[in-house]
Order: sequence, then structure tokens, then C-alpha cells
Amino acid sequence: MFGRKGKDAADQVIEPATAVKPDGKGRPTPTRKEAEAARKASIKVPSDPKEAKKALRERDREARAADRAALMAGDERRLPARDAGPARSMVRNAVDGRRSVGEIFIPVAILVLLSGFLRNDLIIKITYYVWVVMLALVVLDVIWIILQLRKKAKAELPDTALKAGDYLYGVMRSLTLRRLRIPPPKFRSGGRPVEPKAPKAPKDS
Repeated sequence: MFGRKGKDAADQVIEPATAVKPDGKGRPTPTRKEAEAARKASIKVPSDPKEAKKALRERDREARAADRAALMAGDERRLPARDAGPARSMVRNAVDGRRSVGEIFIPVAILVLLSGFLRNDLIIKITYYVWVVMLALVVLDVIWIILQLRKKAKAELPDTALKAGDYLYGVMRSLTLRRLRIPPPKFRSGGRPVEPKAPKAPKDS
């Protein structure tokens, strides 16, 4: 009886525990802190503390320059959180593709401010009425922009609901001079796409 039990025990094959492959799905996903530490560890810096700080500053400067170039080029993959996403892209294109009263809001505001230094009652009165009319037109234009953005979002982004921040983003962009808008507009005020600038030819030495 004991011999039979011992034989059965001997015949049993003990399968080793399946080892988790280091490159398989069983590997725990590294946290952001671990990934950042690994990135810093992979960066080769000089052993001298002063040289190390200088190298890090230089790398940060290059990274900022690259981000700035991507922003000015309108690279959707590297836009900051404020401008990233399909909703913000749609808002920018909708605002840039039309003329807006807000584009002349800042110049008119500057003229009204300068006219306050003049001691002419007629000019002050005229600028006052101009300012009131301007404010009324801006308010109407803002309402029109919000309605158009809502309509355009339903047509182009039916699964995405625009938030209050998206509408505010569009309104503030409409109040900015076209040349100062960042990222630069991809559409002209008439709705035509902006043609990319041809690269400058190298100068002959």
C-alpha cells in the first residue's frame, strides 16, 4: 500500500511556475516617476556639476525652441494643452475662416483711449458714440460666433460636446488681431486655406 502511494507521488510531474516574461504583458507598467527617472538616467551629463547644469540648461533651451517652432508651425502633435485636441482645432478654423468685429476691437480701443487726452468736446463725444457702437457690435458678433461654433460642432464633432472653455477660447481668439494669433491661422477670413510659405532659397556664396 505504501509502495503504491509512493509510486503515484513519484509519477506526478511538478510543473514549474510559468515565469513572467520581462517583455510580456505581465510586466507592470512603469509609473510616470519611474519613467522620468529612467529618462534622466539615460541622459549623459558631465560629471562636473557646473558643466552638468550648463548641459541641462542647453537641452531645456533646445526643447523650448523646438516646442515654439512646432507651435508656430501649427503642428497638432506638439501643441500645448491649451490648443490641443480636435475641439480646439475646429474652433480655431471656424473663427479664422471668417471676418470678425473683434479684430478691430483693440485698435478702436486704443484710439478711444488716445482721444481722451484731447481737450475737444466734439471729438470726445464722437469717440464715445463710436465706443458704444463698437461694444454693441462685439457683443452681437460674440453671440453669432457661439451659435456658429455650436452648429459646426454638431456637424463635424457629433460625439464631442463643446465646453464653456472651448467657447471662451474661440471668443478670445476672435478678439485678437489675426497676425498675433497663435497657432497661426490655417484659413483666411474668406474661408480659403492659407498657402504654406515656400522655403527660402539658399543664398549663393
